[in-house]
Amino acid sequence: MIEALRDYILSGSVAPGARLTEIALAEHMGVARATLRTGLHRLAAEGIVIQTPYVGWQVATLDAHDVWELWTLRGSLEGLAAGLAAQTTDEAAFAAVLQAHDRLEAACAAGRMAEINKADGALHAAIIDAAGHGRLRHQYRLVEQQVRLLIATSNAFASDGPDDIARQHRPLAAALRGRDADRASREALTHNEVEGKRLVAWLTARHDA
Repeated sequence: MIEALRDYILSGSVAPGARLTEIALAEHMGVARATLRTGLHRLAAEGIVIQTPYVGWQVATLDAHDVWELWTLRGSLEGLAAGLAAQTTDEAAFAAVLQAHDRLEAACAAGRMAEINKADGALHAAIIDAAGHGRLRHQYRLVEQQVRLLIATSNAFASDGPDDIARQHRPLAAALRGRDADRASREALTHNEVEGKRLVAWLTARHDA
């Protein structure tokens, strides 16, 4: 249930900052309110929902500083991971990265944003796994759901749509397919920096307005 609830929240179906009503959400998920509440507490610990006393639950929002922290952190982790993934001898893990990119391309071609967001996060997680670096994987898992919230927010508000999202990932995918570790590392850093700064600019403009 928790995975399904997490996927629903991070699919883009619920806007950042939106209120979450327990009764309606429990009915939508097909679970008891007590079960739903347990799931919401788990998601709160992951940083993707917020509970306000006497008010209720809402989807977390990211401000410009949050985005800066997340893109700089994940850029460092994913830059290292991409370089290692390009050199991996674990062919199954490497194939999983390529398959994850293919799924993202297919989702973008279909234009279904919920599938795009899930495939986008899955591609980055596959790169982390393919690095074969246990401590790196552990550190990434601590912020992975916040990264998924960042991805969903960026795709919804700072991208120019599915075609743009597909284009964002092609240089990184090409470097990985070419087994070019240095280029893969650079492309991962560049992807995070460019898209992170785009979202910061959008949030700053909205705040100023």
